[in-house]
Amino acid sequence: MASEIAAGNRSVMKAVNPKEEARLFNKHYQQMAGDLFNRTATDVCMSALCRPRHRMQTTELGTELRARLVKEARAAHLQRKCGELLNSEELKTIWHLLVAHRTLPDSADGERFINYLDYLKVCKAAGPKCSKLLSPSLFFKLLQADPLGRVSTDHLYEFISRKTWLLQTRVCLSLYDFSGDGSLSESDLENYVTNLIPTLYQLRKLDKLFYSYYVCTAVRKFVFFLDPLRTGRVRIFDILTSSFLDDFAELQVETSSPSKTNWFSAYKTLRLYGSFLALDKDANGLLSKTELAGYGAGSLTDAFLDRLFQTCVTLNGEMDYQAYLDFCLAMECRSAPQSLSYFFRILDIDSCGAITAWSVNYFYRGLQRRLRSHGVEPPRLPDLMDEIFDMARPADPCRIGLEDLINSGQGATIVSILIDASEFWRHESRSATAPDTVGDGPAEPDEEELEL
Repeated sequence: MASEIAAGNRSVMKAVNPKEEARLFNKHYQQMAGDLFNRTATDVCMSALCRPRHRMQTTELGTELRARLVKEARAAHLQRKCGELLNSEELKTIWHLLVAHRTLPDSADGERFINYLDYLKVCKAAGPKCSKLLSPSLFFKLLQADPLGRVSTDHLYEFISRKTWLLQTRVCLSLYDFSGDGSLSESDLENYVTNLIPTLYQLRKLDKLFYSYYVCTAVRKFVFFLDPLRTGRVRIFDILTSSFLDDFAELQVETSSPSKTNWFSAYKTLRLYGSFLALDKDANGLLSKTELAGYGAGSLTDAFLDRLFQTCVTLNGEMDYQAYLDFCLAMECRSAPQSLSYFFRILDIDSCGAITAWSVNYFYRGLQRRLRSHGVEPPRLPDLMDEIFDMARPADPCRIGLEDLINSGQGATIVSILIDASEFWRHESRSATAPDTVGDGPAEPDEEELEL
């Protein structure tokens, strides 16, 4: 009997056409999970309440399959975009074509030029893959005051190389964008930086046990400057148009004298973490208010430290390494809008969106105590208040808003004299140096040009 049934099944299987089998599979699959998008929200909720529990597994399976389909589609899209980009050999070919078709004469210093007709010859010889880069509009964008209407081949090639590198980086960053919304979370950035470390020549001697601290230090700069509203996401376009990727590229250069000013260098990371450990007297991995008071020259006022620990995120009233990095970034780049916003939240005592006379009075008293402890008599409060409001030039003469602080060009000086006794004394002695800046270059490409 069993052999007869098996034989019957084999005969049925042989009789079924493969196309018919695929049609039946698609039909039954769509019946199980396909009509969800065509139903109203009310219908979906009512059916979910009425049907037995075990039938909900069908919808969950469909959702999982759709999510997997989206993921695979994004991966295929990025792979296709990556294939459309120029590789190093194709860039070399473009350079040789530009040199071969250059328009004579060269300049006295040997610089080569090319006119529009010869440029079109290069576009034709370069092939269809280069057509998006070698457009007519690019030629006229780079056209300068050459009397013969020519463009420098060096400038042209530099632009093509730069844009190709940005597009390659755009694709690489998109691989970590699991949400697909064009932005990265802090954990996504940590994964990106971790995978980037082996490609950076100047980090080759960095101990692997220190990788986690390096990644934390590097990512904090992205978050501090590119996510000032603390949304938890950093736009990929903002990363591409900042100078941070150039700083990473600098670390790929083989040199015997590594950079000491680059935030992403091993030297800078070790110095920052070393300063944190030096301040952490009780070695509990956190900084108390008393411990942070030793930062720098030890001249921060107690009024500022009180407000700092009130406004920043702390663990049981103490500051962790991430919060310390935010503090260091704000202190080192005081004139940056993001740093001024950081300090503004501290100086705005009443949370009224402005620095008022009461705020200045509060921080003046901390400054007064610090100066008198060193035998220095502070200036009169009315004189200091007049000086601060004169520097800020606020729209409302009684209130200094964040916009006033940024637009005045004196925001770093105002912050320094209110929170740091040493900086105040330098200002009063008129020997203060120019404030540091964040070093973000202007956005070169448009956002549409970097879209995938």
